[in-house]
Amino acid sequence: MAINAWLPTLKQLSELPGPAGREGPVRDWLRQRWKRHVEEWEEDSLGNILCKVGGQGPRVLIAAHMDEIGFIVRYITDSGFILVESAQEPRDVPLDKLYMIGCRAQVIGRGGVVAEGIFAAPAGHVLSQSFVNRTLTYKDFFVDIGANSRKEAEKKGVHIGARVVWYRPLLQMGTRVIGKAMDDRALLGVMDLLLKQLIQRKESLAYEVWFGATVQEENKAHGAYAIGRKREFDLAIPLDVGLVGDIPNISEDDYPARLGGGPILVHRDSVVHYDEGLLWKMADVAEQHHIPYQHGLFSNYGSDGIAFVDSGIRSILVTIPTRYTHTPFEMIELSDIGHTVELLSCFLQQKR
Repeated sequence: MAINAWLPTLKQLSELPGPAGREGPVRDWLRQRWKRHVEEWEEDSLGNILCKVGGQGPRVLIAAHMDEIGFIVRYITDSGFILVESAQEPRDVPLDKLYMIGCRAQVIGRGGVVAEGIFAAPAGHVLSQSFVNRTLTYKDFFVDIGANSRKEAEKKGVHIGARVVWYRPLLQMGTRVIGKAMDDRALLGVMDLLLKQLIQRKESLAYEVWFGATVQEENKAHGAYAIGRKREFDLAIPLDVGLVGDIPNISEDDYPARLGGGPILVHRDSVVHYDEGLLWKMADVAEQHHIPYQHGLFSNYGSDGIAFVDSGIRSILVTIPTRYTHTPFEMIELSDIGHTVELLSCFLQQKR
């Protein structure tokens, strides 16, 4: 399938609301899309998906996470404004003032998306110099859903503990796309494309292939720990977004990868070293099949890989180059999606 023809699928995945702990819409989408094509299907008590694709040989887990960066309602004011904090971090963590204010918001209550609004803060003529100069925290902004009172907000279905996510329709710009939750929906998309190939090539697989879709990766990889401790796999290939230095003000000697350079094979991130033998085997497969790839060494970064390594599973982290990670405007190059699918497919069919 041409990548452009697959874009509506990526659009669906990106626009689904699924913050940590509330991944249900993404799980429902995957169940409808994948379950009828796999040999075994399991959803555990945490909400992880684990399914057997097929093949014979060592058991390999291909995994990506369902959750996205999100926020949680901590208070509703008498005037109907929604105060939030991070769904991933403590309340007093400094807020990155560049990427929040003015973005569209969706509020997820008991019945799904119950309200839409914007992330807002004092602005324009009423903005004081002291507000501009100080380090902002989650106490310095709010979500405005157009409500006039707490009662009106609650009538919509907003409640303390409700989740809030960014909302941005997927946008294509030439060979690149911009959207929210590319981390990690773009990699679930890679798995979606890979599944189509593998179910037609089961006889040629050199492994018993399993897919995993995990919960709460952004919240310390709890879902991946549950899978790693419960199941015995010979190796794991977590998939995630990769860091690049191909924009102004970022040093290429810190992040030498770029959009369009192919998947990034990660040697080490902030918390774990990945298996050297698997990494170079993946690199050799890429060389043999003339698939572009890049090497990566990431700081200020973690993935589900830590859970699999801590569970004693040999692991390699494969990522797609991504600009502006952890924002509502994450950018990827479509060719990197195709090359990542091709590399994984070749690796899984490579005779040991």
